[in-house]
Amino acid sequence: MAAGRLFGEPDDARGGGPDGAVVVVSYAFSKQRFGDPSAAIGRTLTLDGVAFTIMGVTSPEFFGPEVGRTFDVIVPFGTEPLLRGRESRLDRRVTGWLWILARLKAGQTIQEATTDLRRVQRPIWEATVGSNVRPEYREQYLGESFALVPAATGLSILRDQYQQALLATMVVVALVLLIACANIANLLIARASAREHELIVRLALGASRWRIARQLLAESAVLAVVGSACGLLVAEWGSRLLVRQLSTRTDTVFLDLTLDWRFLLFTVAVAGVTALLFGTTPALSASRHEPSAALRTSAQLAPRGLGSNWIVVAQVALSLLLIVAAGLFIRTFSALASRHVGFDKDRVLVVDLDSRRTTIAPAQRAQTYERLRQSVRALPGVNDAAVSAVTPVDPAGAIVLRAEVSGGTPVPATLERFNAFTNVVSPGWFHTLGVPLLAGRDFTDADAQEAPQVAIVNETLARQFLMDENPIGHTITLTAPARRVSMEIIGLVADAVYLSLRETIPATVYTPINQLYMPPSTIDTVSLSVRGTAGAPATLAKSVTTAISDVNPELTLTIRPLADQLDASLRRERIVAELSGFFGALALLLAGLGIYGVTAYVVACRRVEIGIRMAIGAAPAKVLTLVLSRVSFLIASGVIIGAGISLWASKFIASLLYDLEPRDPATLFGAALVLSAVGGLAGWLPAWRASRTDPAEVLRVE
Repeated sequence: MAAGRLFGEPDDARGGGPDGAVVVVSYAFSKQRFGDPSAAIGRTLTLDGVAFTIMGVTSPEFFGPEVGRTFDVIVPFGTEPLLRGRESRLDRRVTGWLWILARLKAGQTIQEATTDLRRVQRPIWEATVGSNVRPEYREQYLGESFALVPAATGLSILRDQYQQALLATMVVVALVLLIACANIANLLIARASAREHELIVRLALGASRWRIARQLLAESAVLAVVGSACGLLVAEWGSRLLVRQLSTRTDTVFLDLTLDWRFLLFTVAVAGVTALLFGTTPALSASRHEPSAALRTSAQLAPRGLGSNWIVVAQVALSLLLIVAAGLFIRTFSALASRHVGFDKDRVLVVDLDSRRTTIAPAQRAQTYERLRQSVRALPGVNDAAVSAVTPVDPAGAIVLRAEVSGGTPVPATLERFNAFTNVVSPGWFHTLGVPLLAGRDFTDADAQEAPQVAIVNETLARQFLMDENPIGHTITLTAPARRVSMEIIGLVADAVYLSLRETIPATVYTPINQLYMPPSTIDTVSLSVRGTAGAPATLAKSVTTAISDVNPELTLTIRPLADQLDASLRRERIVAELSGFFGALALLLAGLGIYGVTAYVVACRRVEIGIRMAIGAAPAKVLTLVLSRVSFLIASGVIIGAGISLWASKFIASLLYDLEPRDPATLFGAALVLSAVGGLAGWLPAWRASRTDPAEVLRVE
């Protein structure tokens, strides 16, 4: 703790302990609000109208147990009812919402702790199962087992979402680092060969080999230090940009961006070793020559070759691998972004309504939402409005129940394919979102609580349960943990994305909000979807907020266009596409520079030879062909090797792709074509200059 004390057992009493309701705040929050952590102790902090006393401030390096999020305030579990009132989760056994962290005893292993915990798990489950849970769900719940996992790296839903994508990105980064090191090696070897005559002359004049080595080491060290410093600045800026890309308007991602010295040391070491190793090559090479060699002509001392053809081939091969990966990721993002979602995402504004902190009685929520809907529908510029428990691409609100349709396929008790996603909606929801009604009718105000229970299903459910038979008139039965309800199917709607753009559209059942068959807590938070008549839906935000406040100012609102919600669901794919595209382009640039540098150096070494060839009648086209044939061989070799590696490695990123085979021939061919074009251009430039060589000038100088 930076100041004050931690929670004690007495502080965790329901409603507050001996010192009343107390909280611990973060170091950053105390600095922002009070200027100094010690000044925060004993101050009063009001949360949702409830007064808490600050008793402690955490240390600056503690950001909470969940990676990807941080905190301002921590409250004891016992004071949770003060904030949620009658909706306290402490009293709702059917709601799972806790992370449990345990500290092992000294010398105890996770396996031993798991064994000890499982010995007492049955009483724990029995003490927490709901009293009205159906027998089959009760037995399933009681049969669950605790599993302990290491918490050294924190808890993180973000890690589950991005771990595989970031591992793939790290491989890409490592390959770019290899290409960059290969480029450094090529350039320094070329520079070393060009200076070999100079170094032999220095040796002939009395310079020691150690003196020459020190000079070259100093030059290489300057390159390594300056390059690493520039890279460090780019890393600092780029990491913050990357975290901002992870965040959305409604979901801010926090990551501690303190530079990891281990990664810094590794990267600097690799770059430094590369520069030092290849930068000191001239000293090693020069030491093998006798000083008398300095008296020879420069033509005799011209380097016989770089010995770096394999480096160019490796660069091309690795570059092709990265370009193929970038192509696959970019095409995946494009396919998801352009996927037909089954509803109109561009004209809809979504307003999340939270009634948990209001005085609205649970039984009156549906009526309140209906008044809100009618109030918003009457606004100028609004075409329609509707309420739903779940909006598209919102996995947090998913409701999955076992379904059975009369006259349909019998339902085995163990097959998950007979589960159905459900949604509770108001009349007009399908029109608001632009989901076509294919058969039957929509919900109306007549579908009230006392009326016969009805439901609308999508095409996938009709196909899965009834083999594409018309579902109108059939009875669908949903089995929830606490009850079993049967409803008549009155409508069939087109398939629309429910949870994720990546997933196939699931069998979905829609039920009217006025016939709520689940506990009222199911709709303590709902979404109001508003369809505008024209223009961007965000322009309706102010008038919609005013209309909602006029009906009930206690509601908590979060507003965003539906299109933004879909864009946010593609964060991972967008980031992977951007990063892979950036590194693919960088690899392409480095490969082009490497080919250009090697070709230019070879042309310089063979300048006299080219001059003689042209003097005895060789045409410029012949010289051009002579140089480009070598370039073509290097590129072709790299492309062949890179294609083989790509075909093998692509299987490791298959799960990150969508609607695309990892060994997609079009992507591989396109990448090879682009790389060959860039490499050909890089080699053509020095070849073209060589073909313009003046033989008389070259021979006169020599």
